[in-house]
Amino acid sequence: MKLYSLSVLHKGSTKANLLKAAYDLSSFSFFQRSSVQEFMTFTSALIVERSALGSRASVKEQEYLCHVYVRNDNLGGVVIADSEYPSRVCFTLLDKVLDEFSRQVNSIDWPSGSPATVQYTALDSHLAKYQNPREADAMTKVQAELDETKIILHSTMESLLERGEKLDDLVQKSEHLGNQSKAFYKTAETTRQKQHIMKSQIA
Repeated sequence: MKLYSLSVLHKGSTKANLLKAAYDLSSFSFFQRSSVQEFMTFTSALIVERSALGSRASVKEQEYLCHVYVRNDNLGGVVIADSEYPSRVCFTLLDKVLDEFSRQVNSIDWPSGSPATVQYTALDSHLAKYQNPREADAMTKVQAELDETKIILHSTMESLLERGEKLDDLVQKSEHLGNQSKAFYKTAETTRQKQHIMKSQIA
């Protein structure tokens, strides 16, 4: 079980603004890490942009699950985990982080803040602590509340997009991604398509 990233964002009228993020990319090769981090930033922003206020959702993207919570005050959080990590614990973590963040960082700074300007330092320690899901056991009250909350599960990233939109096009237009990361995505996507074709031929 693994958590890869934890992000706090502000959902604006047209786009999401990254306020703070923490990453654990130790399971990726050194040369892949910068591209993987850019993709996690891109994916987190895209999911917050496409999520309604007051909603919680889990979005499957390849072997990862992206868990998002966007509060009614436009503050959003995203955890990217492997598919084995319990989703309930991810939402407990998001509740805790967003509550703490909103108490420490004035809401007037959310629309224009950035990771460099926002004074909130707890994300790295939360990401490290929650690598072990048992750490969330103390927050049973929050877990009980979450059990009563409807969490939408999206089977693919594409299911979040508007009709006619393609993830490939959004990747190419993204400001979050450098050319190296876009090339990395294209290579990974081509490999994935070939594997899918081979599997269907074997079947």
